[in-house]
Amino acid sequence: MQCVCFAQCVRRLWRPAQARRLLKVTELHRSVRQLQHTKRNQCQVMEDNKPWALISEVGDEGFTEDVTDILRRHFHIVPHKDLLQNPLLYGPKIQAMFLWNALPLVEPSLLSSLPSLKVVVNGGVGIDHLDVPYINSVGVKVTNTPGVVSDATADMALGLLLASARTILEGHRIAVDPKTTRIPQTLIGVEVSGSTMGIIGMGHIGHKIAQRGKGFDMKILYHNRSRRSVEDEQAVGATYCKNMDDLLRESDFVVLAVNLTPESRGLISHRELSLMKPTATLVNISRGLVVDQDALVKALQTGTIRAAALDVTHPEPLPRDHPLLSLPNVLITPHIGTNTYTTIRKMVQMMVENALAALKGQPLPNEVKPK
Repeated sequence: MQCVCFAQCVRRLWRPAQARRLLKVTELHRSVRQLQHTKRNQCQVMEDNKPWALISEVGDEGFTEDVTDILRRHFHIVPHKDLLQNPLLYGPKIQAMFLWNALPLVEPSLLSSLPSLKVVVNGGVGIDHLDVPYINSVGVKVTNTPGVVSDATADMALGLLLASARTILEGHRIAVDPKTTRIPQTLIGVEVSGSTMGIIGMGHIGHKIAQRGKGFDMKILYHNRSRRSVEDEQAVGATYCKNMDDLLRESDFVVLAVNLTPESRGLISHRELSLMKPTATLVNISRGLVVDQDALVKALQTGTIRAAALDVTHPEPLPRDHPLLSLPNVLITPHIGTNTYTTIRKMVQMMVENALAALKGQPLPNEVKPK
């Protein structure tokens, strides 16, 4: 009997406590739901307030899928084909245009279809594909991504130089050929360590190339529109050649690292190639139009120079019957100087920063202005 009374007393005391606890739990759940609803609303507002940006595409010829997340954090992105399909929907919204591999083409017709456009953001340093004065004349700014591409591009220059000098590609072909039964002893390259490298264009990329050449105990010559400081020269052991002809005559490897300008177009042609050593190699990581390709073909065919290693041509890719593609002393890569995961992500992040600064009316970190 006492046990029954005790149980009844416990139940009378427990029910109010349990009710109070259930009330607190219910209130907590309600608060959590309200907080979640508020966050969803805030996220939706932030999503709705993101500016709109035009890109070429997501895929092989545009931004790779793994870097579009950087763009999507800050922008609604519109592929060019979607703009073409629905210009009235997207045209008035787009405030920024992100260029990758010079696409989409910035033509007057495209600019006129984007009345809210504030900035054209170029991925890469070279802006030879852009009419900057015209773009500025319609109230649109232009930016690029200097600095972040320098290490990868300089690595590519040395990679091409080494691969050509040491016949690495030819060696690979022999090593994997199913017909190979012995290793030929005629596969002999040229020495890189202790040789002379002449760099034409001693900007940020050129200086990085010189740093790498110094690591191979190379003698470094350079030609530039203006001489670098004594400190810069001493840092890489470089010697200035005011006359480019002197550099061409003395160098075992001539590396082109200039921007494409009206002055640099066709910079290396018959005369310049004839000044080079017959044992010399031409390395081009700048732009294809810096070199007269017909003159280069002739120089390679006649033994005027030993070899060429090119990351750039004109056009890209070359027509499949172009003579450069069949010469045994030519190494060509498809303009991949900046193509590393780290560099591409750095470029896209810098592009986003440039675009956001333009849309906020802030000073542009990397604005390109007409010269």
